[in-house]
Amino acid sequence: MTREAPPARPGEPGTLFVVSTPIGNMGDFSFRAVEVLGSVALILAEDTRHSRALLDRYEIRTRVSSHHEHNEAKTTPALVGRLQSGDDIALITDAGTPLVSDPGQRLVHAAIEAGIRVVPIPGASAVLAALVASGLDATRYTFFGFLPRKGRARASALDEIASSPNTAVLYEGPARVAATLSDVAQRAPGRMACVARELTKQFEEFRRGTVEELAAYYSEAAPRGEVVLLVAGAPPMVVDAELLAQEAVALRATGLSARDVAAELVKRGMARNAAYRIARAADDA
Repeated sequence: MTREAPPARPGEPGTLFVVSTPIGNMGDFSFRAVEVLGSVALILAEDTRHSRALLDRYEIRTRVSSHHEHNEAKTTPALVGRLQSGDDIALITDAGTPLVSDPGQRLVHAAIEAGIRVVPIPGASAVLAALVASGLDATRYTFFGFLPRKGRARASALDEIASSPNTAVLYEGPARVAATLSDVAQRAPGRMACVARELTKQFEEFRRGTVEELAAYYSEAAPRGEVVLLVAGAPPMVVDAELLAQEAVALRATGLSARDVAAELVKRGMARNAAYRIARAADDA
């Protein structure tokens, strides 16, 4: 049975705990998380009805209040006031780690600005669970969250995924997985990828292949459940410095400025500093 919340400490500010919750399997919950949630004055949940099942499973009787993207601007000042008065508050999300494509950033920032101690209680994360089982390089990765649905912002994000040397990790709705893989394939043909779905749940699945193979597979039937999409980083480019120096001379001869020539050399894989040096030297060639 969990402890009841201690009374506020007069004259001492409280602590904001950022608590990770299971992403599927309720067994993936730490003893420390249970203890913290049972001892704070208030739990902030994205969806109180969803979180109640988890809290009941661990006999956590702490009062729960709704805190989500539609009310956080309004409720944050009062919550910071409670923290300043001495109450300890825990922030959770429906699944996984708060703030990672979930609400909470506004409250954490406001608490820090007010001098409140913010303590993470680590636990489940769909990003890391998918990454370590994907078979792709986990030493360096970039998390993109949910991509923009359309327009220039989406194109820019897809270009970044295609050009980055890091493994890209993103969330995607099941109905959009095939389209996103096809968009990546247009920019990075042959790139290895992995679709991870229903992590830690009964029908957990990892499907690996090239972006083209996976796009074709999921175009026939969209995956069900929560999806994490991972794309291998761009392979290192082989740069022929002598050839690029010759091209720099030719480009300058067409009237391009040294800055524009350098930008073109960077696109072809040359380091930025070297590109500017060669572009300036092209005038003397």
